Amino acid sequence: MDRSLGASTRPSARFRLTVEFVTAMTQAPQLFREAVGALQSVRPRAELALETMRPPQRLAPWSYAVSCEVTGPADVMASGRLVLLHDPDGQEGWDGVLRLVLYVRAELDRELATDPFLPAVGWSWLTDGLETSGANWTALGGTVTETSSARFGDISGPARTDDLELRASWTPTDTYLESHGEAFCQVMGSVVGLPPVGVTLFGQRQTS
Repeated sequence: MDRSLGASTRPSARFRLTVEFVTAMTQAPQLFREAVGALQSVRPRAELALETMRPPQRLAPWSYAVSCEVTGPADVMASGRLVLLHDPDGQEGWDGVLRLVLYVRAELDRELATDPFLPAVGWSWLTDGLETSGANWTALGGTVTETSSARFGDISGPARTDDLELRASWTPTDTYLESHGEAFCQVMGSVVGLPPVGVTLFGQRQTS
């Protein structure tokens, strides 16, 4: 199956592509174009909004990135991004020529923020997402960080906020990255407490 950009795999309507990006892709290696095309074929659940964004320029010769914002049932907000890197020569620690980098930041309620198992739970959101989506990967590593901020004086906003940051990177073992994109979407849903697709929480208003 030809998975190159512009062939049988078409980008999701939830992705916004720029002329600059499309032009750059025509000059990209075939393997990278296949990987990008696979990510663009991901169909996120209705609550998630995925958009292409300017990727980091100095991490690898070729890069691509998507961003995501979502609000959960309890008005928990989260933002995240998934970056695809490609270096034909590979890099130390990659164990391959492709690398995916994930960053997620989410608000926490005070009760969850004091849970001593929160870092392990946060990491399991990623590993569970990769496993249930059927992704193939190696060289996975990352961190889960909890931060608390207190406001004083005339600064607007709540007196105290608690946040979680999940940073991770791993090497996909092939260019079939749909499952990796789906795992990213699962992480974003888990962070804000979205129920499984097709399940409505008690008391949650249904929309047409």
